[in-house]
Amino acid sequence: MRIASVATAYPPHRYPQTVITQALKSLWQERPAESRLLERLHSNCGVEFRHLMFPIDAYGTFSGFGESNDAYIEGAIKIGQQAIATALERAGLQPSDISAIFFASTTGLATPSIDARLTNLMDFPTNIKRTPIFGLGCVAGAAGISRAADYVRAYPKQYAILLAVELCSLTWQNGDPSMGAMVASGLFGDGAAAVVLAGEETPHAQRPRDEGVPCPRILDSRSTLYPDTEHLVGWKFKDNGFNVVLSAEIPDLVNKHLRANVDEFLADNDLSVQEICSFIFHSGGPKVLEAMEASLELPPGALSASWNSLREVGNLSSASVLSVMEDYLLNSPGDPGTHSMLAAMGPAFCSELVLLQW
Repeated sequence: MRIASVATAYPPHRYPQTVITQALKSLWQERPAESRLLERLHSNCGVEFRHLMFPIDAYGTFSGFGESNDAYIEGAIKIGQQAIATALERAGLQPSDISAIFFASTTGLATPSIDARLTNLMDFPTNIKRTPIFGLGCVAGAAGISRAADYVRAYPKQYAILLAVELCSLTWQNGDPSMGAMVASGLFGDGAAAVVLAGEETPHAQRPRDEGVPCPRILDSRSTLYPDTEHLVGWKFKDNGFNVVLSAEIPDLVNKHLRANVDEFLADNDLSVQEICSFIFHSGGPKVLEAMEASLELPPGALSASWNSLREVGNLSSASVLSVMEDYLLNSPGDPGTHSMLAAMGPAFCSELVLLQW
């Protein structure tokens, strides 16, 4: 199985972090102490810019969950279509070439699902197999690659596509005083990413390395669920919609478990951390990235693409790790035969590891 292409798409409204912070602070004028805390937390998120689906002054106008969710459907279709179109163009494929579509999101609800609506808009085959994935949060980009890879492993002559869309800004809850909500309002951004996966008997799997963008092979994947950790991150669903749960314990959990998971996974593939040429990691936030670097004893700069993605677009939840992978594919692919690891962590709490070979 191979990754044939990756493409991101972002809403047109891009703001400096300071502008977003001031806009949110204006909603907290009657709580000056919490307003100051909001500003301090935002300044520590490692984020300098974020894309928002709608102009920033529109966010105080949504009247309840129904209206904001309608906005999610509208926005997810728009940037999801853009991401898919670019990914297909980079792979030299048409929608009619795709046999399966996997759709990951955790910031809105839609039935029919977004993938169904895009199937009608983009002339995908009427017999396309659809798998919408909800609830995996930040880990869904890596997990979606794993599940789509399982599909093309079973059908090696076919192509599948993974689409991840997150409009995190539409889950902001004005006036939520919890620490998790204030951190989330400074950390998460809006965006989409699409990945085309090629079965081993497709032309993309057979073409020479020097013809176009490299198509790394997916060698293996590993899912790990950490028992009794479901309280650490996720949503509480209330009358006003999505209310974030975001625990400060997450970096400690990364430090406790990630190295052992990675070592075991790589050993099963006759590899070690020292033999991995690049680490394509989800941009979970400064403390999470620091915990990943420390637990794996990575050299300076090993996660520079992840830090850059965090700085330029914020944490995109499921789409974050895919945006980092786009950077590697377009700008710094590994030498032929070398290995990379793609990884993300998310609700449950869990991790997903994907081993790639260039």
